[in-house]
Amino acid sequence: MYRKFYGLTRNPFEISPDPYFFYPTPRHNEALANLNYGVQRRKGFVVVTGEVGTGKTLLVRCLLDSLNRNQIAFAYVFNPRLSVPDFLRYMLTDLRLPTTGRTKSEMLAHLNNYLIARFRRGTTAALVVDEAQLLSWELLEEVRLLTNLETSQQKLLQIVLVGQPELDRKLDSPHLRQLKQRIGLRCRLEPLGAEELRGYIRRRLELAGANSHGSSIFSEEGIAAIHQFSHGIPRLINTLCENSLVSGYVKQVKQITPEIVQEVASDFRMDIPCTTSAPESEDAESRKKTLKALFRMIEELDGASEKQLDEAKLESGVKTE
Repeated sequence: MYRKFYGLTRNPFEISPDPYFFYPTPRHNEALANLNYGVQRRKGFVVVTGEVGTGKTLLVRCLLDSLNRNQIAFAYVFNPRLSVPDFLRYMLTDLRLPTTGRTKSEMLAHLNNYLIARFRRGTTAALVVDEAQLLSWELLEEVRLLTNLETSQQKLLQIVLVGQPELDRKLDSPHLRQLKQRIGLRCRLEPLGAEELRGYIRRRLELAGANSHGSSIFSEEGIAAIHQFSHGIPRLINTLCENSLVSGYVKQVKQITPEIVQEVASDFRMDIPCTTSAPESEDAESRKKTLKALFRMIEELDGASEKQLDEAKLESGVKTE
């Protein structure tokens, strides 16, 4: 409803990951280049991580567009909360391979034959997993084993894992050291700096049809306020900008001021700082209660040694004097 008022032809700040609005910051350019290079040069494993809302899914959509243009087959898993058999079936189905009535070994053999056939034609295939931090330990190990599908010269399946920082912590775990050693390329997305944010807003307005006056839709002070409340997170930038334009239209003002941004930020509770101290404290308290209960159970056991009791007391925070 505000597009005509601000001289736009489309909404510039939708939160859906539209590759048309991709803004090439140095970090995002590097990540996209790594993804394309890793797949096309058959590097095996590529990992991209970043905080919530930093543009990971948009990056994935840009990669998928590139794979389509280069006629590279891919399976795209956007919800990896699956069992191992369901994951394999989903992957094969996305690659347009039959799965009906097949066991795990049959599916893997069929996948291997398919990948070898593509290799002989001079092309490859990719498995792209978004929200990869949700992969179970068992499934991560299964994904690692998929890299064993290879010839003496090249990996047959290129695997792209994109996820939140929790994925980094998983991959750094000793349990996954074999997988970590197989990662060919790895990078991390960061929030936008103040100058990048200014360019991001103006570029989106330009792509949405803004004329020469488009750069004045958001005042410099308004942009500074957007950076303050969004902390440079693109998804929050879009939310603030979209709703600020709606609010500006309602008020019939041609320029978005910091007051409008402040009002929108307050409505979305972006002016309330996030904290994890309370949940951590609750977890610690819950753990302490559990350990105390365990100590009481051990104390009631016949034949419990003094060492066992002291260890349980120490763990539960109870003094052993």
